Amino acid sequence: MASRQVTLAEVAKQAGVSLATASRVLNGSTRQVSEELRERVLGTARKLGYLPNASAQALARNSSVLVGLVVHDIADPYFSSIAAGVTRIAEDAGLVVVLGTTGRDPDREVELVNTLRAHRARAVVIAGSRTTDRNASRRLAEEITAFTAQGGRVACVSQAKLGTDTVVPANRSGARALARQLAALGHRKFAVLAGPPQLLVARDRLAGFKAGLADEGLDLPDANVFASDFTRDGGHAAMAGLIAARTGATCVFAVNDVMAMGAMAGLREHGLRVPEDVSVAGFDDIPTLRDLVPALSTVRLPLEEMGERAARLVLDDVVAGPRTVRVAGEVVLRASTSTSSGIGLR
Repeated sequence: MASRQVTLAEVAKQAGVSLATASRVLNGSTRQVSEELRERVLGTARKLGYLPNASAQALARNSSVLVGLVVHDIADPYFSSIAAGVTRIAEDAGLVVVLGTTGRDPDREVELVNTLRAHRARAVVIAGSRTTDRNASRRLAEEITAFTAQGGRVACVSQAKLGTDTVVPANRSGARALARQLAALGHRKFAVLAGPPQLLVARDRLAGFKAGLADEGLDLPDANVFASDFTRDGGHAAMAGLIAARTGATCVFAVNDVMAMGAMAGLREHGLRVPEDVSVAGFDDIPTLRDLVPALSTVRLPLEEMGERAARLVLDDVVAGPRTVRVAGEVVLRASTSTSSGIGLR
């Protein structure tokens, strides 16, 4: 093995070919080189320990082995589960996944797609809710258009708002079904930890939950809806406000599981038991719930499968208009919810 990086020029000289010919062989240009020259260049490269320049290969091929994955927060098990599915499919195809996190900053999302375009990434999967900011959505859609014009492929795991192939989880219908099953337990007073109002996923789940209660002849007062960050700490803070409001709710729906976990911690800190005093439900069925006591009632989404489906959309050979893959949710009632015999939030 060489003690320093061997250059392309050295390979060309040793093989007795032009620099352009060596580049066409080693960087994967579409221009034809005779089999005899190709074998000579490859043999020389192996002998000298030459390592091809990935950037040069991407430039020559107008593509690379990179698949970009853009998520809001990799620490959130929702996104890490989707990432696991994307990575599995990409690696099976001999590709490398490059991860970027946005911190829910729309400008950062655009920057990451632009950077992946500059590196000639083969495809990008964008996972995360769209927002009510139409200008942000327009800027991202423009960057996606530039990426696809360069030959790349894009798929999203979110709402179908960007003109791309999209895996769409059943946020509204899942929350609606959950509300109906919680009402069937006898609950009549509900509260919701609703997440950031600008996030469409939060809005969709809140709207679905309201619709499910309406199906059962129940109302959700605006005063019983508490907005907060889409995090464990956001759920914890929102629960503190909900407890102080004394709404009388006997069942609390947090629009994602990490918020529900924070909410349950907040209830414990105030001496309230789950579900004996207050029932709690979430949404997503993230993997970490298996260690939560009591086990959390939720709407199960096949998160890794959603990532796999998005990866397949960007790596298949289908050339068509934007495709939408809808993924159903499944209500799973566990120990965190029970009949409405508790004291509630009084």
